[in-house]
Amino acid sequence: MLVSTKNIFEKCYGKYGIAAVNVWDMEQIHGLFSAAQKANSPFIVQTTPVARNYAGHEMLISMISAAAKIYPKTVFAIHLDHGNIEHAFQSIDSGDYTSIMIDASHENFETNIAITKEVVAKAHAKNIVVEAELGVLSGIEDDINVDEKHKKYTQPAEVETFVKHTGCDSLAVAVGTSHGAYKFSGGQGLQFDILKEIQNKLPGFPLVLHGGSSVNNEEIQRINAAGGQLGIDAKGVSNDEIIKAIQFGVCKINIATDARLIWTRVNREFFKYTPVQFDPIIPGKSYMEAFEKFNIEKFELLKSAGKANDIKNKR
Repeated sequence: MLVSTKNIFEKCYGKYGIAAVNVWDMEQIHGLFSAAQKANSPFIVQTTPVARNYAGHEMLISMISAAAKIYPKTVFAIHLDHGNIEHAFQSIDSGDYTSIMIDASHENFETNIAITKEVVAKAHAKNIVVEAELGVLSGIEDDINVDEKHKKYTQPAEVETFVKHTGCDSLAVAVGTSHGAYKFSGGQGLQFDILKEIQNKLPGFPLVLHGGSSVNNEEIQRINAAGGQLGIDAKGVSNDEIIKAIQFGVCKINIATDARLIWTRVNREFFKYTPVQFDPIIPGKSYMEAFEKFNIEKFELLKSAGKANDIKNKR
């Protein structure tokens, strides 16, 4: 069942979190939808502009639509992640998304408001909800590359004005995470004092945590044992931090890096330990199974497992 993130956030706020998972291929979509149906968990399936360029918009949406038929008990929203104004308008006009993100966070405050407001007006006219971003995350992911020195935490004093003037439906905040497998290199973790202050300014308003992957060290070690050269000091968001963040209004937790690490581990081990094999179906099946297991565990961690009926009953 395709739903709006607005419906999901109204039910989950302060109680449980929603995994928002970036997808780019068939195996990943199978693993995600299969996990959600088994766990009876609502979720958000996300496409980035880079994934759309890679697979093609029609291909991605067609695979997601097919998965909804194959796994008919799933409850999910389709979201555009990190779109600029061109991406946002294209996604709104396509009619395929229930939610879109406009990311003008790298602009100055006034320009961010102006761009976001324009996107919100167009999206709301078609009953599509909008996520905006205030503050800048560091790190590398897809075509995002923000140097650590340019990182800027979300300023709590700005959030009320920003939401009031833009009309956005949820807000991605910069409170210590980063994009890609380069998280928390300074060991600072989530800034809960900032998050608490934002919640006080915006009580009941859905917040979004980008860079929400855990970056499992075991995955990195297995990748490196199979020929990889990833840094072993990479660190993601801990389980305890995720659970605590939900209490401060974080409804949506974005996940991309973890999916890439699992894909890398499965394929590196396949080529290293079965060098006579060349059938892509074999690692493809392994990835679907591994990604399904990962997502079920994530739904259980976020306490969204078993909550899909909450959303169905709300409609």
